[in-house]
Amino acid sequence: MDPIIAYCGLVCSDCPAFKATAANDQEALKELAGNWSKEFGAEISPEGCMCVGCLGDRGPQIVYLEQCGIRKCAVARGLENCAHCDDYACEILGNWFESVPQSKEKLDSIRENLS
Repeated sequence: MDPIIAYCGLVCSDCPAFKATAANDQEALKELAGNWSKEFGAEISPEGCMCVGCLGDRGPQIVYLEQCGIRKCAVARGLENCAHCDDYACEILGNWFESVPQSKEKLDSIRENLS
């Protein structure tokens, strides 16, 4: 399977939520919910961890998706991901990169191959 790259540069297909959802592994989702609840200081249910990636609306998507400004912007612009944006890397994405530098590496790599 080709990797699924989120708008923000995360590799969805490498994510534990994506893998647990694909395998219908309820125990893994329960464990992930507990870990993320502690990490993010919010109550997250196993159902809230279910995700098939943020691209499109083709199945369960992580509970945070409705709040994701990166996704909202990319969808509004009709982008495959942020690497394809004329405004790359905007302030919103720059803030994301501070927390998740591997996303920047992935999107930079995609941009290099666009030319």
